[in-house]
Amino acid sequence: MIIFDILLLIAAVFIAVSIIYSTVRLGISPMPSSKKAYHAMMHLADETGTGPIIDLGSGWGHFVIRIAKRYPQRQIVGYELSLLPWLTSMLLKKILGLKNLSLHRQDFYNANLTAASVLVCYLFPEAMHKIKNKLLLEQPGVDFLISNNFALPSCQLYKVIHLDDFYKSPIYLYKISKVET
Repeated sequence: MIIFDILLLIAAVFIAVSIIYSTVRLGISPMPSSKKAYHAMMHLADETGTGPIIDLGSGWGHFVIRIAKRYPQRQIVGYELSLLPWLTSMLLKKILGLKNLSLHRQDFYNANLTAASVLVCYLFPEAMHKIKNKLLLEQPGVDFLISNNFALPSCQLYKVIHLDDFYKSPIYLYKISKVET
């Protein structure tokens, strides 16, 4: 019993240290969207055609798993740097046999997003500025950007859904033809 307790303690310390390390390194913790936000983002994804969807910061896999199940005909890609959330996503992908889902433990700022039709994110204001700059520099074939809570600076909003929650949280849909400077 003592060995089990020690192993459990080591596992808990590893999980805590991993999440703290990733949070400090990235400047944000892996925070899943609410259930209402998932539904709103999926509703907006219904309006984006049939091209590949890339989740920037796919975290624990809550959204990418759901969207991959919802759209088995679409290629779904998730980028996540935090080790434990990425491993969790990989495990769920394998268990569910989601062949249309690719998960990368990579910084999406350094990733090639030119194949994306839709970008999905739940980031923070500074990251949204970086995404806008990436779109300006690369001009990938991105047609849409769906963002939970944080606006894409200086870009024309196509549609917004306000959630029925305490904060009336916004879910933004941008139609990207050319990112404005």
